[in-house]
Amino acid sequence: MKTLIAGSVAAALGLIGMAVWYTPFLSLLKGSIPVMLLLGGCLALYLGFDELKDSMKNGSSSDLSPVENDKDQEIGDLKKEIEELKSKNKE
Repeated sequence: MKTLIAGSVAAALGLIGMAVWYTPFLSLLKGSIPVMLLLGGCLALYLGFDELKDSMKNGSSSDLSPVENDKDQEIGDLKKEIEELKSKNKE
């Protein structure tokens, strides 16, 4: 119950604060969005580079993950099995 009351008081104060200091809030928002985009882009570059480095280390040139490669192999095996069953039914 205390958490509910404290949360509602904090939300009300935040709403009042945004109404009173709307212009400074917008300038803070305008300044923080490019910084978030920059940091997110740097993180994406780092993760992409790390993934590329791992794929080069493993020697695989395909972009498929091991799970997708296993699925492709399983699909190929199932197609062969279907063809074998079709040929048995024709005889």
